[in-house]
Amino acid sequence: MNDNNMDSDQVQQTDGSTSEESTSGHNQRMTRYQILTLISMASVNFSSMICYSILGPFFPNEAMKKGASQTVIGLIFGCYALCNLMGSLVLGKYIVQIGAKVMLISGLFVSSGCTILFGLLDRVPEGATFISLCFIIRSVDALGFSAAMTSSFAISAKVFPNNIATVLGSLEIFTGLGLILGPPIGGWLYQSFGYEVPFMALGCFLFLMVPFNIYILPSFAADPTKDSFFRLFTRLKIVLICFAIFTLSSGLGFLDATLSIYAIDKFDLSPGDVGLLLLGLSLPYCLASPLLGIVSDRFPSTRPWLIVLGGLSTATGFWFLGPVPILQIHSQLWLLVFMLGVIGFSLSMIAIPTFPEMLNCAYENGFEEGLSTLGLVSGLFGAVWSVGMFCGPTLGGFTTQQLSFEWAASVQGGLAFLTAFFLGIYFLCQGTRQRRAPQIKRKASSDECTRLLS
Repeated sequence: MNDNNMDSDQVQQTDGSTSEESTSGHNQRMTRYQILTLISMASVNFSSMICYSILGPFFPNEAMKKGASQTVIGLIFGCYALCNLMGSLVLGKYIVQIGAKVMLISGLFVSSGCTILFGLLDRVPEGATFISLCFIIRSVDALGFSAAMTSSFAISAKVFPNNIATVLGSLEIFTGLGLILGPPIGGWLYQSFGYEVPFMALGCFLFLMVPFNIYILPSFAADPTKDSFFRLFTRLKIVLICFAIFTLSSGLGFLDATLSIYAIDKFDLSPGDVGLLLLGLSLPYCLASPLLGIVSDRFPSTRPWLIVLGGLSTATGFWFLGPVPILQIHSQLWLLVFMLGVIGFSLSMIAIPTFPEMLNCAYENGFEEGLSTLGLVSGLFGAVWSVGMFCGPTLGGFTTQQLSFEWAASVQGGLAFLTAFFLGIYFLCQGTRQRRAPQIKRKASSDECTRLLS
């Protein structure tokens, strides 16, 4: 990369000074702008996820009272992901033109407004009106969420290029805290004050993050790139990792749309109890993510096998969540909680290594190092995540309605197993090629020397 490119790709701080996008892994102390960026990204992850996760314990039952079927509820959850998909692709492509900081703050503002509006839907007449407004508000909210998260991933990777997995793993603590606190807080506020208060309270909390991030988040400047999502998606490794991301998000989306109804019907739990039940999923994810991030950065060769092992463990968790009817194991609450813990830990094994692996693959195939490529990779990550979040609730809700929760969970387990199987084969073949390459090179060099001597 020449000097002009380096100059245009520097990070510009809000106080007018500049600093290279990496102070480098050689300097263990973080600079001021790195600290501010880390605080900002942590606040975005926490506030966004706590607002996203409050729906699980009580909204499906409220929607059924308003005339929505299990399939429609799945579509309401799924439309969020579909709009997130479109938003991630467009915003990831144009992150440089829009500005990473502007995109993030705008996304927070839109998402906070939609969260507050969603709390007013209990005043809407049941039936088509209620369902239509659910779709509209959730769709706009998804665009705001995609703006915030796409810029969050890109900014984190730009400011910490040598410790991406460690930083993302640390930030997942706050993502996990949002997922952990959202359901119990949402369930408790719903039981104590009714439908409106959870959305009003958390929507206002998300709105407070707007001036907070305007003040502390540095500004970033970069040049646009000519690379595209299509070129990125032509690499087989990227395709297989995207399948792993799809499996991860579809599993979470499936649980969002179906677990609360299943737990209430099967074990006679209250919405507040369901919120506590979801701790079994979120807490292991939250605790494991920073440790797996450190391992992933210090031992990059372990990343592929973390994803494979995570896929196998996720498959096991979903198969025993119901459990699978053919196993003829009676469903028990302790088994459900334990398997949610297994799934939470396993999903962190998939989530943490995928982004740095995608980024390394992009750089190895000639993509320019800078904010534009980071925007493409984070946009693709968000888009594939959104496809899974659409398919998980919609297909999972349909399968649950037509068959049962047990069979729907088994399908999710099957997808996770396929992920581990295909990635395992690919990484084994890749390792074999890498071991043979030096031997072929030495043989070619030896043959050349022999011809020269002759």
